[in-house]
Amino acid sequence: MKLTVQTFLTLDGVMQAPGGPGEDPSDGFAHGGWQAPFPDPAVGEFVVELNRHASAFLLGRRTFDIFRGHWPDQTDPANTIATAINSRPKYVVSNSLREADAMWRGEHPDTAHLVTGDVVGAVQALKDEPGDELQIWGSSKLLEKLLQHELVDRLRLMTFPLVLGSGRRLFNDGIRPATMRPVELTTTDLGIVIGTYEPAGPIRHGEM
Repeated sequence: MKLTVQTFLTLDGVMQAPGGPGEDPSDGFAHGGWQAPFPDPAVGEFVVELNRHASAFLLGRRTFDIFRGHWPDQTDPANTIATAINSRPKYVVSNSLREADAMWRGEHPDTAHLVTGDVVGAVQALKDEPGDELQIWGSSKLLEKLLQHELVDRLRLMTFPLVLGSGRRLFNDGIRPATMRPVELTTTDLGIVIGTYEPAGPIRHGEM
C-alpha cells in the first residue's frame, strides 16, 4: 500500500483542530474550528473521492480518539466517508493505550488495531501489505516521525487562505530535506489550494 497524507492546512502550515473549538485545544490552542468559515463543496468532493482509495487508516492517539468519538455515530449508508472509516482497518499508534481501549465503537469493533514498539518497522510492514492506500489524517506527531524516516509516498494538502500564527504544524525542524513533485494542483472558488505532491529525491542547490 502507498502511505498517503491527507490534511487541512493554513498558509503558515498549521494543521491543528480544523474541525471545531473542542477538537484539540492542547497547548493553549485558541483557533479550533478555523476550517468552518470555508464550506467549500469542492473540498468535500475531493475528500469523498480520496476516501475511495483507502484500504486502511493509520492514526495517532489523539486523532484516533477524535475519530472514535464521532464517526461510529454516523450510520447513514449514503455517507461514504463514514462507511469507509468505520468498516476498514484502522491502526492506532500509541504507547499508552491498551488493546482493549483501542476497540472501535459501533458495528465494527474489531477493525481497530494497536501499534506499539517499533513504529517505523510496523508501518513499513503495513505498507508491504496488498492494497491501495494506507491513509493518514491529522496525527501530527506521528507524521513527524514518518516524514523523518521518509515513509510517506504522497501528500494531499488542502491549504486554506488564512494565517494563525500558532498551533501544531505539518513540517517542523528535523525532517529530511526533500524535493516534492506536484502531481495535481487546483484552486477552489473560496481560494483553497488542493495540492497533491510526491517525494522526488533530495534537494538541489544553485545560485541565482
